[in-house]
Amino acid sequence: MDSIIDTYRGIAAPSEGLFKDNYSRFISLAFPVESEKEAKSIVEEVRKKYHDAHHHCYAYRIGLSGEPWRANDDGEPSGTAGRQILGQIDSAGLSDVLIVVVRYFGGIKLGVPGLIAAYKAAAADAVANAKQIRKYAVQKYRINFSYSQMPVVMEAIKSMQLPSSGKDFGTNCQIDVKVRLSLDGQFREKMKFCNITRMK
Repeated sequence: MDSIIDTYRGIAAPSEGLFKDNYSRFISLAFPVESEKEAKSIVEEVRKKYHDAHHHCYAYRIGLSGEPWRANDDGEPSGTAGRQILGQIDSAGLSDVLIVVVRYFGGIKLGVPGLIAAYKAAAADAVANAKQIRKYAVQKYRINFSYSQMPVVMEAIKSMQLPSSGKDFGTNCQIDVKVRLSLDGQFREKMKFCNITRMK
């Protein structure tokens, strides 16, 4: 029995939440993401869409280990926004998740305790409205093989239920696959007659 833990929880699709306090509106937007680059790109898209908002605070966690992560207050008092958003991601035990909370200032200052409560509640609402899913930590490989090896390769991909892409059956055959960490040893054994390369 394999003891490698390679499962964690993420969200299936974007979700939204909302919190209001003293005429300030806190719109929370949760997104499934798989890289820091993707997270930062989405933050910029949100900034453009809600360009008239006063703050665009966010936090994210990526991958099985929850690293990398980031929490950003975007001009709010230190620790009142990003850390509260990250806290809700952590409380739900999620990763591969970005939450952006967009604030429209209502004219009445909420103070540090009020801001902490507002960002926490807004992020919690987006989490509550998201459908959680089980995710698997994977290693990406590129398999190079000959036509004569194709039946064995394709059978292994099918039997191990490996997501595949980048198929090229030209002069030399090539296919990219994602392998669960707990199945890595089994995959390598099946592919020992092929040329396999780890991919980032």
